[in-house]
Amino acid sequence: MKEELKRSYLPMSESAFYILLSLKKEPRHGYGIILYVKEITHNRITLGAGTIYGTLTKFEKDALIVTAGEEDRRKLYKLTGEGAWLLEQEMKRIDELYNNGHSILEG
Repeated sequence: MKEELKRSYLPMSESAFYILLSLKKEPRHGYGIILYVKEITHNRITLGAGTIYGTLTKFEKDALIVTAGEEDRRKLYKLTGEGAWLLEQEMKRIDELYNNGHSILEG
């Protein structure tokens, strides 16, 4: 299952990465994810409704996230163990890119 997730999702799009990252510490609804991503990227990334809800549907289908109740009639999502694992795999990949780039550029 994990190898299949890696093949399906890695390398991850920036939107997908930030959606998973936004769910790491607490459940959020779609609009909450949009606002959080906008905040942590200093307005560099503004996720559209189509992007966010399409990605959430795919993540839910692949058990990377689950529904965690409702807030003001909005569905809340939380990260699963599989989703957290996949996020960590992407972070390792990004770290490798960063470290190799700096090693070569500074060396």
